[in-house]
Amino acid sequence: MTLDDFDFDLPEGLIATRPARPRSSAKLLVAKGGDLRDLTVADLPALFRPGDRLVLNNTKVIPARLSGRRSRASARGEVVAKVEVTLLEPAAGGEWSALAKPLRKLREGEEIVFSGALSARVMAIAEGQMRIAFNVTGADFDAALAEAGAMPLPPYIAALRAPDEADKSDYQTVFARHAGAVAAPTASLHFTPELLETLRENGVQFTEVTLHVGAGTFLPVKVADVTTHRMHAEWGEVSEQAAAEINATKAAGGRVIPVGTTALRLIESAAGEDGRVAPFRGTTDIFIYPGYRFRVTDALMTNFHLPKSTLLMLVSALMGQERIREIYAHAVARGYRFFSYGDASLLFPEP
Repeated sequence: MTLDDFDFDLPEGLIATRPARPRSSAKLLVAKGGDLRDLTVADLPALFRPGDRLVLNNTKVIPARLSGRRSRASARGEVVAKVEVTLLEPAAGGEWSALAKPLRKLREGEEIVFSGALSARVMAIAEGQMRIAFNVTGADFDAALAEAGAMPLPPYIAALRAPDEADKSDYQTVFARHAGAVAAPTASLHFTPELLETLRENGVQFTEVTLHVGAGTFLPVKVADVTTHRMHAEWGEVSEQAAAEINATKAAGGRVIPVGTTALRLIESAAGEDGRVAPFRGTTDIFIYPGYRFRVTDALMTNFHLPKSTLLMLVSALMGQERIREIYAHAVARGYRFFSYGDASLLFPEP
């Protein structure tokens, strides 16, 4: 397999920069057997059976994009410069790893001021990133970040428009609980409280897991031989209760259907060779590409992914490369909206 095996032509006009309103009005492409059906997310209750279990990622996106200023004394007096910071993940000792523009002009020990309540000191700079320590912690940090930060929209949206106040709710799931992600589990953005309740009334069950999606999810694959790609690590947790629920569903003959590639990667990381899911807490760098044997996943709800991305490789592993080419060609021809704010697919692999 080469990287070019996962390329396709995508018109720029199909890249969604705003979500569908209401959320459940987004289009849904259902692939099952040899059929393709053009539906909407609101049609989901008719597509699942009582006893099916949807696995939801309840991570919460933090407003990780910050605009600040650093000042430095010079022979001409104080020089003030603008610095754009994107938080990546917590580091040891309460510090954070982060990206910065322009990183090359920063120095260790300098302070970056984001607001009257929030500032950070540069502790270390290495390998294109920096490690920073904020002036506040805990609830004070959460409040100051919420006030000063913006939602970290994916690069392909940020290139077309700036984040605004609407993104603070649009780029967050309705069941987000545990803060720590710098990217949303985007397939879950389509759910509304009303849709979730209808599914419950129809006998569909839910399990919540947590995977803090990192900025590495947007990193391009740079190797020609995809099997040599090194996946980024992300922190996740499958609780004892979540593992028991998934195992009970499998034992009863129900289907386990993760909503989003993040939930899928986490439960596959927690599953043993026998398909049983064990409690899991830690980092996972699982890389799923064609040839992978799925241990617990029976189907997947997911958005449409970037060409040459690890996520496209994941869905190709689930459905087969030729089948995914057919699905994506259909989506392009029918005007489906792509990526984080785009439409969704529901993928049922061949038994």
